[in-house]
Parts: sequence; structure tokens; C-alpha cells
Amino acid sequence: MSTPAESNCAPAADAALLPLDDANRRAELLKAIADPVRLRLLTHLAATPDGTVCACHLPSQLGITQPTLSHHLKKLTDAGLLKREQRGRWAHYTVVRSRLDEARSALEL
Repeated sequence: MSTPAESNCAPAADAALLPLDDANRRAELLKAIADPVRLRLLTHLAATPDGTVCACHLPSQLGITQPTLSHHLKKLTDAGLLKREQRGRWAHYTVVRSRLDEARSALEL
């Protein structure tokens, strides 16, 4: 015999839980993006024709200081979302499309 609380409870879903390793991997990726500055950086780079931007232009475009920019670029690079290439004095950053696709699919629930 069920209690009144159990009779109002929705049945358990048959869907499988996301494996813990997958959940941790997706969460780390999403944490890297879950900052307004990093989200703006990533969307800006992804919108460029070749997905590459010189870091010299970014502080003024985003209204942030160079040290702040460096911090956020490092977080995105460490997460595998950006690739850094030194060209003379300046670093150029390119979106890693496959990793960006992983971030998109991490949100498909």
C-alpha cells in the first residue's frame, strides 16, 4: 500500500544517467565558458571568418586590461577551446571548432 506522498510522486524515469566521468568533463568545459568575458571572447573569435584574432586588438574591443585579457585567454586555452600561436610580438588565438562543438553538445540534454 502506498502512502499519500508516494501516490503524488512522478514515476522514476527510465533514461540512463550521464556517467560521472562524462559529467565532470562537460562541467569543466562549461566552467571555462561560464564567465561573461570568456563567453564574449569565444563568441567574438568564433564569428571571425577564419576564427583567428590577434590579441593586440582584444583589450580595446572588450574594454578590459591586458592582464585581464591574458587571464581569460589562458583559461580558454587550457580548456582546449582556443589555440595560441606566437607571430612575432603578438599572440594570435584561434577557436578549436571541435572543442566548441563538444561544448554545444554538452548542452544537449
